[in-house]
Amino acid sequence: MSAHEVMIAGESLLLLAEKAIYWPRQKMLIVADIHFGKAASFRALGVPVPHGTTSQNLAALTLLIAKYHVRHIIFLGDFLHSKAAHSRATTAALHDWRQRHHDLQLTLVRGNHDRHAGDPSSSIIDSVDEPFLLAPFAFCHHPDLISAAYVMAGHVHPVARVTAAGDSLRLPCFVIGATRSILPSFGAFTGGFELAPTFADEIFLCAGDTVQRFPMR
Repeated sequence: MSAHEVMIAGESLLLLAEKAIYWPRQKMLIVADIHFGKAASFRALGVPVPHGTTSQNLAALTLLIAKYHVRHIIFLGDFLHSKAAHSRATTAALHDWRQRHHDLQLTLVRGNHDRHAGDPSSSIIDSVDEPFLLAPFAFCHHPDLISAAYVMAGHVHPVARVTAAGDSLRLPCFVIGATRSILPSFGAFTGGFELAPTFADEIFLCAGDTVQRFPMR
């Protein structure tokens, strides 16, 4: 899959078609709203939803780690979906994956779902409150958090509607602004919200295996 290079706060970053950002100087992958255990949470409520989303998310992370030689992943909130996400199957899958990537640094910046779900085991990931500062960025869950540093956030699950020949579809997107960026949801079982961007925002679509500026220029 392709990536689109952008300069943000003086740093070169790659917007990835896989719905994440790679920061080459830090060998860091930035991921928002993965929502591990969401499907399990729905099934616990009696809603028949597909199995396998945790494995799908972990496989996607593994591919990116190998492709970009990642040393550190920052999760911008909503790592676990709910208390039911602490199910035996989800926890076992996370522990197994962590053991296979034991040299990797993992940081969770707590989001609203994490506060209800409770922190994952510290043997899996380090959990911190927002903002997590690593100059020139403030890593957050909520995009409206005020910081002197440039904010990287999630929470919204932004999508943009693309219309052509009378048909339309919604595609996940990055929203890049002057003082903050909002990442699309990385999770395999999450919805999207059509965000109304400001005039100064740039929108980059995750369209299949490419990242494209929107509207197309």
